Amino acid sequence: MTTPCGFLVLDKPAGPTSHDCVALARRRLGIRRIGHGGTLDPAVTGVLPLAVGPATRLLPYLNGDKEYTGSIQLGLRTVSDDQQGEILEQRPWPRLDPSALEAALLSFLGPQQQRPPQVSAVHVDGERAHARVRRGEALELPARPVTIDGLRLTHWDPETGLVGLWLRCSAGTYVRSLARDLGERLGCGGALASLRRTHALGFGLAGALPPDQLLPGTPLQDPLLPLGHLPQRRLADHEWLAWTRGQRLPLGAAAPGDSGETPVVVLRPDGSLAGMAGRSDDGRLQPRLVFDASG
Repeated sequence: MTTPCGFLVLDKPAGPTSHDCVALARRRLGIRRIGHGGTLDPAVTGVLPLAVGPATRLLPYLNGDKEYTGSIQLGLRTVSDDQQGEILEQRPWPRLDPSALEAALLSFLGPQQQRPPQVSAVHVDGERAHARVRRGEALELPARPVTIDGLRLTHWDPETGLVGLWLRCSAGTYVRSLARDLGERLGCGGALASLRRTHALGFGLAGALPPDQLLPGTPLQDPLLPLGHLPQRRLADHEWLAWTRGQRLPLGAAAPGDSGETPVVVLRPDGSLAGMAGRSDDGRLQPRLVFDASG
């Protein structure tokens, strides 16, 4: 029996954790080997890609950029940097016109050092930060490099202090931190009010399923789909056995002119996914992930 290999894309509702969604998928599909690509907080909705079977080994090769729509409540500081956390302070917000608010938002564009929320999954001395905060510890997590590639104002209500926004960002970016930092920059505090992920790991909302619609036999998306950003190398029939044995092969026409560090998607002679490769010091194709390894 062929092991299923591919991706499911869930439209996660508010409430369950990402782990809850994985557990549900395992039960509904009868498949144990399922992993998610990028944690969503329980209150956050939207795109949650699940890798099924051998596709779990592809997760490190997917494009980590993500897109969101959401809203920020100005005039509010909380322990978790969102409205679900304990309130630390409430203050009036400035009566900004949209252009001034958009300018404040755009100041966060580009590479930057961002401090994660203290209520987060970041590890501190081998333990999740949120577990330590729940025991009453106050943490000041070190800033990490992130990039916000796109950011725009979609709504501003000066009466309620609610800011609507769209953003595209790198893996590891916390939108809760952006809410907090925007509030600090405006001098009034800010907390994330709502968030929906619209794109992650090469998948969008089109075709995403609510978790309760998962059924045995739900078709998987081709594992090649989220790898389209990478160069490909299709094997000839006479190269197949060497590939399955982990032997280096000529690079061929894959990735002409790239940096040499980009992974290469390797295809079977029939065009289906055979695995992933890098480049050896002598410029040859070096197997990294072989789905049909023959020892």
